Formats: sequence, C-alpha cells, structure tokens
Amino acid sequence: MQIIRYLHTAITVSDLERSQKFYGEILGLTLVHRPLNFPGCWYEIQGIQIHLIQQTPAPAVLPNPNAWGRNPHLALAVANLAEAAQELLSAGYPVQNSRSGRAALFTQDPDGHIIELSQWEP
Repeated sequence: MQIIRYLHTAITVSDLERSQKFYGEILGLTLVHRPLNFPGCWYEIQGIQIHLIQQTPAPAVLPNPNAWGRNPHLALAVANLAEAAQELLSAGYPVQNSRSGRAALFTQDPDGHIIELSQWEP
C-alpha cells in the first residue's frame, strides 16, 4: 500500500450552526461544496478538509481534561498566536497554553473537540 495524500478528518458536532460559527467565523476556515444529503459541512485548508457531521448528542471527546494536548485533536498553524488567543478568549472560547513550552495553545470547539493552534515558523 502506498498512501499518497491526506484527505480529511471527520468530527461529529451536536449543533451544526453553532459549529459553523466556530470553524467558519472564529477560525476563518473556508467552507467548500459538500455533495451529501445528511446534516454536515466541509471546510478546507490547503487541500485538506475538516468534515463536520451533525450527531445529537455528540460523543464526549476529552478523556484527559488537564492536558488538552494529550487528547485527540486537530492541529492548525496560525500567523500570530497571541492574536489568535485574544480572539478566542474574546469570543468566549477557553484557551490552554501548551505544556511543552513551545509556541502553541489549545482551545475547544463548541462540542469540546480540542484544536491546537501553533505559531507558524516557516
């Protein structure tokens, strides 16, 4: 077997409209066409997609509540980590700094999915 490309990650959300606000407005991801007929939506970042699938209720996803980075999570790069943290906090989303000491933080989407944001250093 030869894997040639990473395509997407799918996560379940309990309230699609609320999650669209987080992923589309707060994180600023690009919504793309989704040719399926059950509730959900797709976002894309440089050819890789995040698929949101509505499932009520969404399953709990935080087995390690003290160290968010040790839970399943999505990792995204940001241009300015301090600005990202401020935007999340201003919008009412929690932030936990990385315990590794690197320039990264973790937040939670409305269903508790962990999102890692790391300072992009090309």
